[in-house]
Amino acid sequence: MRPDREFLRRPLHDTVRDAGPSAGLSATQTEFGALPDWDLTDLYPAPDAPELTADLEAVEEKAAAFAADYEGKLAALDAPGMLDAIQRYEEIDILVGRIMSYVGLRYYQNTTDSARAKQMSDIQARITDATTPLVFFSLEFNRVPDDHYQALFTAPDGPARYKPVFDRMRAMRPHQLSDELEKFLHDNSVVGAAAWNRLFDETMAGLTFQIDGEEMQLEAALTLLTDHDRARREAAARALAQVFGDRVKLFARIHNTLAKEKAVEDKWRKMPSPEYGRHLANHVEPEVVEALRDAVTRAYPRISHRYYKLKARWLGLDKLQVWDRNAPLPTETPRSVGWDEARQTVLDAYAGFSPRLAELAEPFFDRGWIDAAVKPGKAPGAFAHPTVTTAHPYVMLNYLGKPRDVMTLAHELGHGVHQRLAAQQGELLSSTPLTLAETASVFGEMLTFRKLLAETTDPAQKKALLAGKVEDMINTVVRQISFYDFELRLHAARAEGELTPDDINAIWMDVATESLGPAFEFMPGYETFWSYVPHFVHSPFYVYAYAFGDGLVNALYAAYQAAPEGFQQKYFDMLSAGGSKHHKELLAPFGLDASDTAFWDKGLQMIEDFIDQLEALPD
Repeated sequence: MRPDREFLRRPLHDTVRDAGPSAGLSATQTEFGALPDWDLTDLYPAPDAPELTADLEAVEEKAAAFAADYEGKLAALDAPGMLDAIQRYEEIDILVGRIMSYVGLRYYQNTTDSARAKQMSDIQARITDATTPLVFFSLEFNRVPDDHYQALFTAPDGPARYKPVFDRMRAMRPHQLSDELEKFLHDNSVVGAAAWNRLFDETMAGLTFQIDGEEMQLEAALTLLTDHDRARREAAARALAQVFGDRVKLFARIHNTLAKEKAVEDKWRKMPSPEYGRHLANHVEPEVVEALRDAVTRAYPRISHRYYKLKARWLGLDKLQVWDRNAPLPTETPRSVGWDEARQTVLDAYAGFSPRLAELAEPFFDRGWIDAAVKPGKAPGAFAHPTVTTAHPYVMLNYLGKPRDVMTLAHELGHGVHQRLAAQQGELLSSTPLTLAETASVFGEMLTFRKLLAETTDPAQKKALLAGKVEDMINTVVRQISFYDFELRLHAARAEGELTPDDINAIWMDVATESLGPAFEFMPGYETFWSYVPHFVHSPFYVYAYAFGDGLVNALYAAYQAAPEGFQQKYFDMLSAGGSKHHKELLAPFGLDASDTAFWDKGLQMIEDFIDQLEALPD
């Protein structure tokens, strides 16, 4: 997923058959060309397909059989027996993942379609019921004595390759509840956070904004914040503020409820802080995240404050307004990028690094693995969903022809390539911790940017390209760490009691002022812009992963420039490892260590270097 991403206005379109990149695939005709639609038949032929029904029944049968065979018996298993149990568990995991990927992707194609929403909700509830018997597995596994655990996972005929998965599982032992409570939380999940998440998604998808007499959805309205016309940008910002403000009580209720629910569960699990569970899930030490956060917040004056002061000068303004933050430079020529050009740009950049990288990305375009067009009801933003290791990832975009959309394409394809390579690890080991999940995506962006920069000779366009990259990096590093701070403060304040919308607004404005700096003044209404950030709702404390990924990639790219010989193979090895290794092991071949505070300063220095280059260019 891209952080803090703004898009262009939605074009008129219509869906046609047999117009996609390959015969039999559908595409959406737009002013940017024929944009591919997903072909979800690789998962299931249709929403009422007998294969889907059969797999649902198989989940129920296999889960019940698994519980009957293993509940109360895990500690007595020998190494081959434990390997068999894990592989059976993984088989169920693949079935569940395939089913939920299919209904989830269909839902994100049109979140306002009641039939799709109902199917996803009904199947989620059925899957939850079916998998309740499996809750014992992690709980009982964590009670296996340490000496027996070590013997099982070092035996030659045992599950040794799965040890990283279960090491992470056992890290949760101090925070594990009773079997009965864990089963209750599992059953209750569909009416807890999941229900509030769905309310948020459907509310956001249904929002409309009146801008200069035109009705727009969220993507199109956010897109106008990058328009060349300052009046249009202001109109969009004010329309966004009005709609968010009209619904701020609902958004405050969602955040209050989710934060309180998390606090209750964290209390029972004896989590030392609201963010601690995310660090455990990411397999990253809290002190590493704090080193990152501290390095970035110390760099606010040198990076964001400095850059926005320059931008105010370029725009001829004493102060920037929020609608100027991602504005194009006055010297930048407005340009629309067709889909075919975007495809070629990214594939060429990938091939310039390694032909293999381009080969891994190409099927996304040709086989219906990308859904690119903006359509009514479609979820906003962009993401790459790995689905299951026996299938392939799917990429969602909302492509509107902006140069930044090309970078989004490069970003999401990086995720897709990473997911394809990691799939060889199998279902349980393929998932990459969030701290490393942004590596290939940000690296793909960097490759694309460097290619475009090298090919640009016009000083004005070079300046625009550099400025765009700096803004992307600020959005990825500074903004995401400020979002992380917002969450830290919000959860801390919620622990003291219910938060009013004004309370949340004040936290947002404090963080915005600190991170964006004195070059800005903030219009009335900007205080509600926290309400549309989906990460706060779906994945609390996820956002630092973006900054982690950007800093890591900056350090990686510097290593690539310093010693390109053999780098590609080490890079592919790192991506192929998936979740089978800790970040220390993955970065060691490159001579990098994320626990070293100098590591983060090195990554931030690349942003400062780009700002230096901008300052050296004529106004």
